[in-house]
Amino acid sequence: MSNGTFLVATVGQAIIRSADNGATWHRQGLGQPLEFDAITRSLSLDPQRPEVIYAGADIGLIVSYDVGSHWQLVDSPFNGQTVWKVAVDPQDPQRIFVGTGAPSRAVLWRTLDGGQSWYRVPVEIPEFCEGVSKPRLLAFAYDLTDRNQVWFGLEEGGLFHSRDGGDSFTRVDDRLLWDYNSDIHNILVMPNHGRKVIVVVCVNAIYRSEDEGLTWSGQLARDDFGLYYVRAMNAPLGSEDTLYLSISDGTPGTTSKVLISRDAAATWEVLPLPQQPNSCVWAIGINPSNPRQIIAGTKYGHLFTSENGGDGWLKQWRDFSEIADVLWTPAVAQIKPAHTSVTSKK
Repeated sequence: MSNGTFLVATVGQAIIRSADNGATWHRQGLGQPLEFDAITRSLSLDPQRPEVIYAGADIGLIVSYDVGSHWQLVDSPFNGQTVWKVAVDPQDPQRIFVGTGAPSRAVLWRTLDGGQSWYRVPVEIPEFCEGVSKPRLLAFAYDLTDRNQVWFGLEEGGLFHSRDGGDSFTRVDDRLLWDYNSDIHNILVMPNHGRKVIVVVCVNAIYRSEDEGLTWSGQLARDDFGLYYVRAMNAPLGSEDTLYLSISDGTPGTTSKVLISRDAAATWEVLPLPQQPNSCVWAIGINPSNPRQIIAGTKYGHLFTSENGGDGWLKQWRDFSEIADVLWTPAVAQIKPAHTSVTSKK
């Protein structure tokens, strides 16, 4: 029985999928707008139709209506640019934010009609930065308690907050505590049973705000976990206070840990992986229909899955080229192996 479909976005092998819990893996077929050796950076799911997948790629924004078997280019002002982040609103699939980045100029775009029309958010984003040359828009978060509040962040170039649904943004990373506070890797808004917490991951630190970003507390990863580089973060759909995080010794790194917090990032515990990851855990995905089912991929191609909320993990037999994002959808893909000869029936 299939638990849905795993999708792995890679840098150089497009999107690779499994619909049999990882027993077999299949790469992209021919005749699609996305080349089978393309660069893909981000995956996001339509919350009402889990067979609809959006992906950020080196050709722009693409969409599949059949769990990744066929892809279409979403016509947009950023056609041909590299999309680093796609974020479909979990409460309104017509509202999607898209962030571009290196080698393209970093820009934030918004659609309210499922990609028919696009709004370029008027926000000042630096063209160059110190750590990665050209910024890439990596982080985006919806506030599910307040539709008008959204957040985004750049590697590198700042943390931005909107109170008008993304019409405009205020830059707020100067309120964070330590150096490298403009190097944003991830953002989550945790409802936390009415005591909302904004969680922001910078390259070296984890920050919390209980007053919608006015003031922050935090912890340096190296001090508390012995590894300084904080990267992936995700929470189950609808989670009040449970979230997952990865930390590593660098990028690409030589090892990594996956952590869980059950109190909106106030405290953390390390989860047991079956073997040491070969590099930084770069992406964490959670099945929206089962919060216990988690998929995590490392920068250099290890893939781990858990059926029990991270208490136990299986390392998948298949290693991948560089992993940029992972997704676990409850929709089951009908996968026909590509690049094999087909004999027609007489």
